[in-house]
Amino acid sequence: MIQGKIIDNISNKYSVKIDVNIYTCDARGKFKKEKLKPVVGDNVNVSIVDENKKTGIIEEILPRKNYIKRPKLANLDQLIFVISSKMPKPDLLMLDKQLVFAEILKIKPIILINKIDLDENTVKEIEKQYKKTNYKIIKTCAKTKEGIDELKEILKNKISAFSGNSGVGKSTLLNNLFKESKTLEGSISLKNKKGKNTTTNICLYELEENTFIADTPGFSSFEITETEAENLAQFFVEFKEYIKYCEFVGCSHIKEQNCGIKKALEENKISQERYKRYIKIYEELKDKEEHKW
Repeated sequence: MIQGKIIDNISNKYSVKIDVNIYTCDARGKFKKEKLKPVVGDNVNVSIVDENKKTGIIEEILPRKNYIKRPKLANLDQLIFVISSKMPKPDLLMLDKQLVFAEILKIKPIILINKIDLDENTVKEIEKQYKKTNYKIIKTCAKTKEGIDELKEILKNKISAFSGNSGVGKSTLLNNLFKESKTLEGSISLKNKKGKNTTTNICLYELEENTFIADTPGFSSFEITETEAENLAQFFVEFKEYIKYCEFVGCSHIKEQNCGIKKALEENKISQERYKRYIKIYEELKDKEEHKW
């Protein structure tokens, strides 16, 4: 057997990269019995069926570092969350849900602000709100290619996925990185001007040796289900150090007195805007918990 990485999956046929070659592989029936299915990003052991035709069979899925259910992806090193300064307006509530999602799965999040030429004040405001998080923020202008070299450097030797609302410029960024049209950019907006996602399957593109970018049909709407409301604050990274100063165990950090997070808020150690969005997400989670039956 030989080890490779799944880079594509269409109709139960898996493209597995082994050294410099791509093999088309089936998966052993045992995976179905074990209720385990290989996904893009998996490292697998393969037995070669026909070297000339480059075909094989996936015999074993190696242990995963992480796993995302929708879209199905494994072993991501980082998630690049793309927002634009304008057109469309940045959805920071969605961004905060995405950041919580990354924290839960222990995948490194990076904030990418695109279209920085359209609204410099908004770019500065976003940077200000996220300063205390210490998340890496990259600023790009996909059309002029500003920031593309910095982005390339961050992607090196990693498996990364891009996420962001339609219209924020993910396709243009990817095409700039690869210097060719990998993502059918033209068909996104020219047909109906509304901007729809043209990617229908998940695959890994190799930018350079050992550097992969996942192109996906988008992540689920980030209605966070991986945590309960009472644990939410620990996934707001700049809140964590203040939780220990709360008087009450299970403090929601909203209505209670003697709350470490609310005190930090009063002392401007936490962004007011981030805190307001924390409350919104907390209330959404609480509402779901109360109505799940």
